[in-house]
Amino acid sequence: MNKTEFLQKFQFQRLMASTNTSWPHGKLKAAAVLVPLVEKRDALDVLLTKRASHLKHHGGQISFPGGKAEPEDESLIATAIREAEEEIGLSPENVDVIGQLNPYRTISGYIVTPVIGFVPANLNYQADDNEVAEIFQVPLQHFLNSHNHQTLQAMLHGQQHQVHFMPYQHYNIWGATAAMLKDLAEHLV
Repeated sequence: MNKTEFLQKFQFQRLMASTNTSWPHGKLKAAAVLVPLVEKRDALDVLLTKRASHLKHHGGQISFPGGKAEPEDESLIATAIREAEEEIGLSPENVDVIGQLNPYRTISGYIVTPVIGFVPANLNYQADDNEVAEIFQVPLQHFLNSHNHQTLQAMLHGQQHQVHFMPYQHYNIWGATAAMLKDLAEHLV
């Protein structure tokens, strides 16, 4: 799928109501992630990060650049862009925001808004070693192929949850990141 095809499908599909249930323990904290789509000549890649292994929460997991909304953020789009600049050195001028997906409620107590944006190919990224161990790209087509989607049922605090997986090469993309990619793929159908 190239940029033109993506834009046509993304903008002509209405967002469905979110299917994620609220986390019952306390108030959800607002967060946002940037889903950076790297423009290639005839295709798109999704830029992902591997979180630093020493982090207390989600260390070593695959994620999008992003994080908790701060009071000074004008919007959740601003949160996603600020976090991408902090984590991978992505300049805001290099992000062309085209929209967002429905918020995703995590079992860790966050409501995360995925912000979709195009970024040019061949940018040099600078990982914040305190947060990011690796920056890599996966062809969007991998996530659009439903054969690459796996779901397991898991119990946590007496509640059943679906855990999504989308392995790619040696990367185990799972949890909220995989669920957001699944939502994006379903939105483009």
